Amino acid sequence: MREVDVIEDATAAEASLDPLRRRILAALVEPGSASSLAARLDIPRQKVNYHLRILERHGLVEEVEQRRRGNFTERILQATSASYVISPGALGRIQPDPGRAPDRLSARWLLALASRLVRDVGVLLTGAQQAGRPVATFAMDGHIRFASASDRAAFAEELSEAVTQLVAKHHTARHPDTTGTGKLNRLVIALHPAVPDPGDSDPDQL
Repeated sequence: MREVDVIEDATAAEASLDPLRRRILAALVEPGSASSLAARLDIPRQKVNYHLRILERHGLVEEVEQRRRGNFTERILQATSASYVISPGALGRIQPDPGRAPDRLSARWLLALASRLVRDVGVLLTGAQQAGRPVATFAMDGHIRFASASDRAAFAEELSEAVTQLVAKHHTARHPDTTGTGKLNRLVIALHPAVPDPGDSDPDQL
């Protein structure tokens, strides 16, 4: 089982969003059969089997074992991943596009950037898993409290200048008449008001 999987197919995304199938996927973090799921979720086994077939068809669950039980063989299934992310790419042409209205101060543009980040990293992760190799990434996450809006604006300006200088220092330009030097990377930096995780204290109260 993988730690996280990216769902890029629209029909697979639709299959995963069904409330009962979400419960089945959550239960199948640990291997189980249709019978054990039916008992655990308190629903008929025939109904469980129906939804399992859909999930299996879309690659969200897989058979991990077969067990003999009297005169029949019981299939043991498990979710292919402990968690899933639906790629904005599943939306096709209506997925967010940061190129439509680039504005560093727009929350909608930030959301479009984040959507592209999820889509691109999902494509990289899927390819890396198939090839059996890791993806070279780096990320930072944290909280910062500003005393005023002007302090926030000053921070954003200083951060922009510092990153611009750092990029200029390390960026390798493409040489003429070549396919390029080194591997191109995308850099995304975001700043937005903190939203508490469910069950956590409000960051503004920390």
